[in-house]
This record gives sequence, structure tokens and C-alpha cells, in this order.
Amino acid sequence: MVCRKRCIVLKKEISPVVEFVAKIQNGGISALEHAHKICDEIEKKNKKFHHFNSFDRKSVIAQAGALEKEIKKGRKGKLLGVPVSVKDCICVKGVESRAGSRILSGYRPVFDATAVARAREEGAIILGKTAQDEFGFGTFSVNHMAHTIEGDKTGGVKIPLNPLDPQRSCGGSSGGAAGFSALTEYTHIAIGESTGGSIACPASFCGVASITPTYGAVSRYGLMDYANSLDKIGAIGKSVPDVALLMGVIAGKDVRDSTSADSPGFEAGSVSGMRIGVPKELMAAIGDGKLKGVALEKLRRAEELGCTLVDVSMPMNAAYGVAVYYLIAMAEASTNLAKYCGMRYGHSRKLEGGFNEYFSSVRSEAFGEEAKRRILLGTFARMSGFRDAYYLRAMKARTRLISEFMAVLGKVDVVAHPAMPVVAPRFSEIERLTPMENYAMDLCTVPANLCGLPHATINAGLMGGLPVGLMFTAGHFKDSTAVSVAAALEAVP
Repeated sequence: MVCRKRCIVLKKEISPVVEFVAKIQNGGISALEHAHKICDEIEKKNKKFHHFNSFDRKSVIAQAGALEKEIKKGRKGKLLGVPVSVKDCICVKGVESRAGSRILSGYRPVFDATAVARAREEGAIILGKTAQDEFGFGTFSVNHMAHTIEGDKTGGVKIPLNPLDPQRSCGGSSGGAAGFSALTEYTHIAIGESTGGSIACPASFCGVASITPTYGAVSRYGLMDYANSLDKIGAIGKSVPDVALLMGVIAGKDVRDSTSADSPGFEAGSVSGMRIGVPKELMAAIGDGKLKGVALEKLRRAEELGCTLVDVSMPMNAAYGVAVYYLIAMAEASTNLAKYCGMRYGHSRKLEGGFNEYFSSVRSEAFGEEAKRRILLGTFARMSGFRDAYYLRAMKARTRLISEFMAVLGKVDVVAHPAMPVVAPRFSEIERLTPMENYAMDLCTVPANLCGLPHATINAGLMGGLPVGLMFTAGHFKDSTAVSVAAALEAVP
């Protein structure tokens, strides 16, 4: 209870990132001193909460020291001196990057992902790699197979813990990113990644803000793919303005990613006159009436801002979204993970036997249970004789779901609903869930991700002392619309 109370107070007290940058620029705050403080915090608290996989204090202080000298010479930047953490599946030059998996143990990229490089160009200080479900396979950050911070001799699997209640999940798969965003006492923004809800879910469970952009708005160059047609790099932080600032920096066309597009913009504007759609089928599928009540109470505040709430119908997305998503995601994951065979990088064994024998032994040893399940199911769904019945059928259904969503967004500006059907569950509760019950938890986040639509989340309030996330989805490349509604409601007490 003490931790929960402290974290919520801190969120209100910390200056917005834009104010922090201004103070760094005029000398009111020292980037080096701030870096030392946040490093002290990570070294102390990560032993309990396990939010970071890789962290090197020397690297952080070196970055801050070099930046301090440049600031004295007139260096400017939108993220000047801002500590930024990076999800483990996004490459950071020279930093072990494992996507939460033992299969990539020891892999140190020789380049930065585009999102990381753009953040650095604007003066960001890269803290390290945050914990996640293996390759993004999970909703609760319990499928975490990587070792902990370099130098930690204890070994074993370290699951990130929710700072509001360490007996509960941070959410997944960007659990470490959201957990540290809620925990830290200092200015910070996290770069996360979402395939089916891996940004919105942990942000909801930890009571912080997030933005998942339109598919293609941020370059995927340097991202360790889960499912190519679904993966999106986004941001998690203490407030919508903070994450919008980061998104404005990392978004935009990249010649190294043919699926990338010009930045749609993430500036918040007036919401007066906007229509907010509330999907009745999705709300009906959420069994917890108290949770829905918290979300709806916050939504009704939008009427005070000049918005209109409208009931909308999305029966196909509510009924088929989860099934369609998992068929497509698993099929794409099974092909993406085929390259991890223990011969080019990461985990390996003594070369002996035939290729198939060696390949199978490495993958059996280094992949976790959930990764193996998704590889097998995905391979089955795209095999000859089954491809038409499963994968191609799911792709056709996806087109129908997009059409349904777009028809609704032709009548309203955003669609709003709880980000998750539950508050952060206890680990003891998660252990009792079957794989199908785990997948069903993505009911609310999957439709927008499957359709490539931008969405933002805020903390709508508390239920039993735990945060309830509220999610706003807008049309393709109308990211600023989702950000505007989220920012306006976040600012309402």
C-alpha cells in the first residue's frame, strides 16, 4: 500500500519532459547529475522489481558526461538529457539485446534501431534494455527467458514485478518498460513495441500513459520481429504529453524500412465537438462491471469538454478479433524465428551431428515453452493442406474486421473502451490460466492492433487500489486525434 500511494503521488509531482528539457538547456538541471540519480535508483530497485535486462552504469554516465559538454557549447534537442529505456527486442548498439530470450544470449548489435538513433540525435540518454515476454509472446511478462543485468551471478528467470503491488503482473509484453515508468522517481520515457497490445496492456496495469502509432508510422529497422504485418514501435511514460513528444521524434519515413511512412504527427488539439464511440459488444464481453464503471465514469467527463458519447456496434471485431490475430501472428512468428538456429548469433552448442539434429537441440534448449507453442501452431497453420483453411482464411477475415472498424470510424472520431478486461492480476492467478484463457485477455487490445490503427491509453482511475486503463483508437494516420482525446481526459481530475 505504501508503494502504491508513493507511485501515484510521484506521477503528479514530476515535471513534464518538455519542462525538464528546458531546464537542462538553460542550466537549471544538470544532465550528468540527473543521470547519476536515476542510475542509483536502477541499481537499488532493479534487484527487487527486475524491470531491466541490461543496464551499464558506465555507459549511461559516459553518455551524460559527453552530452553535458555539448550543452555548454550550445547543443539543443527535443529530448536533451532525457533518460530513455528501450524494450529488449529493439537493437541498441553494443548492448546485449535478446528479445527476452535465451536464444539470443550474447548478441550485441553493431547498430542502433532507427527509433533509438533518432532519440539519440535529439539528445536522449539510453539507459538500457527493459524486460519483456520472450519475443513478445505473452500478456503478463511471465514468459521471460533472458538472464538479468550483466554481472548478476544468481542466474535464473527474473519476472518484472508491478511497482504498485509486487505480487502482481506488470502486463506484457513491454512489462519492464511500463513497470519502470511507474516506479521511477525521475524524468524518463520508454520505447516499447506492440504486436497485439504489448504497449497498451502494461501501461494499463501499471497506471501510466502510452501511444501505439499507426502501423508504419515508426520504422521497424532494428526491431527483432514477432509478426511483420503487426509489429509497431511506440512509447510509454508518465503522461500523454511525454510519450507524444518521444513519438514525434522517432516517427517518420526511413529508407531502410519499406513499410514506413511519413510521420502523422502527435500534437494534441481541441476535442470540442468530437464524437467518441463506445463499442457495445466489446463492453458486454468485459465481465467486470466495476471495471467498466471506472472507465465509463472517466469517459463521461469528456462531455464536459464538448464531446459526445455514441454507442457503436463492432460485432465481428469482438467475436473474431482474438482468433484472427493469433492465427496470423503465430504463422508470421514461426517464419521469423526460423533464423535462430545457433549458427550465426546468440546461443549455440558444440557443432556435432547433422544440421536438423543440431538445429533442433539448440532451439529445444533455448526457446521457452510459449515460444515453442507458437512456432508449432504457426507452422501448422501455414503448412500445405492447412494454409487455405487457416492462414489465408484469417487474412481474409482481417480485411473484414478492418472494414468494420473503418465504417465505425466514419461515424465517430475515436473508439473508446477499457484497455484490458481486468486489472493487473496476481501471479498466482496467472498460473491457473490455460493458454486459451491467456489469449482471451487480449480481447480489448487486439482489434486496433490487428487493423493497424493508432491508439493511446491513460489511467482512468482505480479499482481496489489498482489502475484501470482507458484506450482511445482513431483512424489510420489520425494519431493526433487519439492523442488529443487521451491528453484532454488525462488532464481532467
